[in-house]
Amino acid sequence: MSQAQYGWWVPAEENPPWPLRLKGWIAVVVGGALCVAGCAVGPNYRRPVVQVPTGFKEAADWRRARPDPQAALSSTWWLAYRDDALSHLVDRALKANQSIVVAEAAYRLARATVTADTAKLYPTVTANLALTHVAGGANVPVTGTTIARGGAINIYNANGAVSWQPDLWGQIRRQIESSKESAQATDAQLAGERLSIVASVAIDYFELRQADIDIDLLKQQQKIDAVLLDATRAAYGQGTASNNNVLTAQDTLETVVADLQTTLTAREQDEHAIAVLIGVPPADFSLAPLPDYVFSTPPAPLVLPSQLLERRPDVVVAERTAAAANAKIGVAVAAFYPALNLSVEGGFESSTLGQLFKLPSQFWTLGPSLSETIFDGGARTAAVREARATYDEDVATYRGTVLTAFQDVENSLSSYNHLQQQARAFADIQDRNQQLFSAQHQAVLVGSASGANELTQQLTLLQAEQNLKDTQSLLAQSSVTLVENLGGGWQSGDLKGVAASGAPPAGASHPSAQAGVAPP
Repeated sequence: MSQAQYGWWVPAEENPPWPLRLKGWIAVVVGGALCVAGCAVGPNYRRPVVQVPTGFKEAADWRRARPDPQAALSSTWWLAYRDDALSHLVDRALKANQSIVVAEAAYRLARATVTADTAKLYPTVTANLALTHVAGGANVPVTGTTIARGGAINIYNANGAVSWQPDLWGQIRRQIESSKESAQATDAQLAGERLSIVASVAIDYFELRQADIDIDLLKQQQKIDAVLLDATRAAYGQGTASNNNVLTAQDTLETVVADLQTTLTAREQDEHAIAVLIGVPPADFSLAPLPDYVFSTPPAPLVLPSQLLERRPDVVVAERTAAAANAKIGVAVAAFYPALNLSVEGGFESSTLGQLFKLPSQFWTLGPSLSETIFDGGARTAAVREARATYDEDVATYRGTVLTAFQDVENSLSSYNHLQQQARAFADIQDRNQQLFSAQHQAVLVGSASGANELTQQLTLLQAEQNLKDTQSLLAQSSVTLVENLGGGWQSGDLKGVAASGAPPAGASHPSAQAGVAPP
């Protein structure tokens, strides 16, 4: 039987028009595949509907927003605090923080996954060049003869192959869709990690500066309490004070000493935390104390556009994760349909190197195959159910994340508003105590009051100043938390085109149309 009859190897001289026949086969098979490949099974994604309020309870002029994974990346909100040292620390953290490095690597991995999945849409082309030495007694298809015992022959082979699995049912396209959505979620996670690190640096920095002020004020209180204790002991020796007075004065001094140790510990730990955030060992980092530090908290605008909450990365991550899960349903459903595999191989084979690329040495094969799973014990059905359950889970997570986001913003607004009032109250208290201390000092100068009374009033003034500074620090930290909960901060450009009434600019669509939320 001639080797040509096997079908897998056809010498050119026995079947001269093979290139035309090959092109015809390829045209028919590929054309049919492309006709079917236009469809993609599985549900098309629609952003889940989330019921949300029309505004914020603690800020009636603010409005809701839609997610955007890129909106938080370019915001430099920390510059509004007008502190060069803080800005420098933030820059160092963004460059060297290891959590950000991990998130960046994860994002690069997600992008590479998209590229790898996209490559599956295209054919795979391979090439091969081989030399085979055949000993005597073997049948050589190239020559159609049998080598005599003890003889040998070299077979030269140069061939190429193309294989392709057309995406008939959209399985690969759904996988690419899922990979892209996952990459966007990873991008949002990177933005969220950056935002979280910057917020942590700012909060730790403000806590450290609060500790600087408290340490200075506590040391002043310690000196005054020590003087008052000595005076009380002297009075006790003179019989004008009781032992209980001495014990009370001792307790007061020791309480200040204990508070000072607690504050020193807090400052050291804040410094250690900042060191780790900027990527250096705590032993190699220190910040000089600034006991006269002045907190500068930027005011929040009275009217904020709806685009602000779209900067919240966890909302974006949850929504994109749900989108990726939806595409996975299509991947699972496509497994129920048959898979078409196309393979073409052609080349030259000869026992003589000089005749290798001549027409008589040509050969080709065409191997289309259609495969379908008949029985899998319910594995594919289970995979579809798993994909749908995962999607439902991710949708619920997304809705919960949106609600949590609104809760966080409301909590931040509540804290920010009340701390502002508290700071004003403590400022008034400090002003009154400053007046009382000045009056007491004048009374001492004219001899109508004792030095102990003046020291006692000075202690009250120092405590009032500490209350005010601590509240100002908490207000600065609260503003950072508000920025973080909004998803990245605000800039002057955010207010462009927004009327004082809080209405969206002309031509803007309703936020719910973009955010996937139901209008009230």
